[in-house]
Amino acid sequence: MKRYIVIVLAAMMAVGSWAQNATSSPSSRFGYGELNDNLPGAYRAMGGVGIGMRSNKAINPAQPASFTACDSMTFMFDLAGSLLYTNYGDVNGQRNRINGNLEYMTLQFPIWQKYIAFSAGITPYSAMGYSFSLSDSINTDYHHTKTYSGEGGFTQVYGGLGFNICDWVALGANVYYMFGEITKSRTLSFSQADIKGAVQTDELTISSLRLRYGAQLFHTFGQHTIVLGGVFENSQRFSKSDYMQIETTTNDTVTVLENAFGMPMMYGGGISYGYANRLTLALDYQCQDWTKVLYFDQQNKLRARHRWMFGVEYRHDPTSRNYAHRICWRLGANYTTSYSMNTTMPEIGVSAGCGFPLRTIGTTINTTIEYLHRGAIAGDMLSENALRLVINAAIAENWFFKRKL
Repeated sequence: MKRYIVIVLAAMMAVGSWAQNATSSPSSRFGYGELNDNLPGAYRAMGGVGIGMRSNKAINPAQPASFTACDSMTFMFDLAGSLLYTNYGDVNGQRNRINGNLEYMTLQFPIWQKYIAFSAGITPYSAMGYSFSLSDSINTDYHHTKTYSGEGGFTQVYGGLGFNICDWVALGANVYYMFGEITKSRTLSFSQADIKGAVQTDELTISSLRLRYGAQLFHTFGQHTIVLGGVFENSQRFSKSDYMQIETTTNDTVTVLENAFGMPMMYGGGISYGYANRLTLALDYQCQDWTKVLYFDQQNKLRARHRWMFGVEYRHDPTSRNYAHRICWRLGANYTTSYSMNTTMPEIGVSAGCGFPLRTIGTTINTTIEYLHRGAIAGDMLSENALRLVINAAIAENWFFKRKL
């Protein structure tokens, strides 16, 4: 127990301190930054599915109804980290960046047999990190440089309950506490010493609660299992937000407060098919309606974010003594539209991974490789190509049984 407490505390501190290192993408300057869909490592290798997934081998915070799939005598703990290599290119050249981040920390255990289960954890919601400059001149005389930079992100702590209403229906809900800060700066500087430049800095700090609801219908027909799932979140205004804008020209500073911000309505559905605990096929769709969200006190500043995901998992024989037969092989793909009005670049991703079960304890080490493309394949637009390595340890131990003397 002491080991788990130390791991939990270390993970909570690391998520907050590493969130700003999760990205270097110029696209993260829009909205609240790059969004995280909070999926376990095993499902990320399957293209990011999760709404229609139920498994006693994975903690799935994206679908609270799935918590009751856990074994009634098992405590689960999941910790993941990632390494991201990105190539950015446009007509002016290319550059490469490497980022590292702690992806999430989650835990899960049953409360009452197979009927009620609890899960909690800490996950990043969004990340912002960029810095670039543009040089130009006015009438070939006044040479100036515009510099854009930003950092920070939002983190969320969640606690959720799942309920089995009957043998084929499960409901669940998560409560999220979201907190964090993002800072954006814009600097205008002139090469002529007699012309003063200007700096504008935006700082947004939030602290808010929100809810997510989930439902699943599931049934097994012999060796065939079908799961249908759905999730929903209400749109809302941040319960507490502080916004500050600082404009500096020579020695003058102006501070502006009282701008409203919010979160979108989200809904999604998914379906999965499983055969004999060997083959799983899954398909998900999710929509976040940002069009009605208050952003700088206005609606229609952002647009709807749509995400389609497909994944497959296969293992030859989960009960075989041959270790190679018990390894999980996963493959997936996804397509995501941008929620920013400033860019029309969709994100296309493909992923693959393996799950390596340990021999002596109920732990699986999952590895995932994701390839992400954003931007134009040809032309003068900014293009981003990234490879992300995700490694997570899903630990499962029998805690809830009486030892016989």
